[in-house]
Amino acid sequence: MNQKFLLLVLKYFCFSMAEMLLKASRMLSALLFVSNLLPWVHGEPQVPCYFIFGDSLFDNGNNNLLLNLAKANYLPYGIDFPKGPTGRYSNGRNIGDAIAELLGFEGYIPSLKQAIVANNVLQGVNYASGGAGIRNETGRQVGDLVPMDEQLQNHRTIVSRITRILGSKDSAFKHLNKCIYTVDMGINDYIMNYFMPQFYYTSRQYNVEQYATALIQQYSEQLKSLYDAGARKIAVMGLVRGGCFPFSLATFGTNGSLCVEMINNAVQIFNNKLISLINNLNAHLPHARFTYINLFQIDGASAQGFNITNIGCCRVITFVPCIPFSSPCSNRTDHQYAYWDSVHPIEARALIIGRRAYEAQEPTDAFPFDIRRLAQL
Repeated sequence: MNQKFLLLVLKYFCFSMAEMLLKASRMLSALLFVSNLLPWVHGEPQVPCYFIFGDSLFDNGNNNLLLNLAKANYLPYGIDFPKGPTGRYSNGRNIGDAIAELLGFEGYIPSLKQAIVANNVLQGVNYASGGAGIRNETGRQVGDLVPMDEQLQNHRTIVSRITRILGSKDSAFKHLNKCIYTVDMGINDYIMNYFMPQFYYTSRQYNVEQYATALIQQYSEQLKSLYDAGARKIAVMGLVRGGCFPFSLATFGTNGSLCVEMINNAVQIFNNKLISLINNLNAHLPHARFTYINLFQIDGASAQGFNITNIGCCRVITFVPCIPFSSPCSNRTDHQYAYWDSVHPIEARALIIGRRAYEAQEPTDAFPFDIRRLAQL
């Protein structure tokens, strides 16, 4: 697509959508925030807590209070979720919800604000932010986000709170050492940074090999920071097939392929380096149990059986979000649409991805172990 034309379309979208989203947010934000403080029932989960870092695949409302266009707190988002539109980029549950359920939690892991207001941090917090990346500038063209560095800072604040609750740093770390952590970062550093040269210079600064190396170097420091804050059982998600997003297909075309291969090839370069990083962290950090979840493979397998993969279930205008209050497809549970909007999996597919991340179906789905095994260690 011609860059000037793309910019004009994006500007038109932003201006026309901004007013609608702001009005919707004003009407819904107060009501939704209160209704989303889910009651926490103390069951017997496999681990004492679950902390989530990531982007829109895992965000459950952290973007709601930010000034940006990357929101999902309005219908038709959440049309099939019991609490309605909560900020999840889905018609229902997302991947993090699926993993939390399989770990045995009886309530969904709260967003940062929900956890603080409810004074409920011991069982975990979801810090994920739609559009966020490893690099701090990634995704900023849509407004305020919470990149990985800021998510880690938020977590350090929560660790301080846990330390006060439990009485000592030793007690806090004994608690945190037993928790599951999932980290899903990096795909936006490609689709909302490197492959958007109209906004970013990274593709002119780096070739794909150099860019992956730069990302991995920064990611390494971030994962070490998480380890230093008491994390030991850390499942790091490999990047999904960003070249297969309906957004990518519409933006770049495929030259006869099913997906945009230049994006998927770049993603796999990153994933290969991420595997090496995880091996290195396990070898050099005492008692570390990092594991790689092969979302690239799982993502591809999860699309099998879905008939429509080139467009999403809800209506969009060239960009990612659903048009506010538009009518989505009616056949949301019969494996017709693989995508909900132009990037995110529909709930049925998100649950498949979450189950397979939790319990591998193929030996290469996760290594050295899946999340179920990680919880047992």
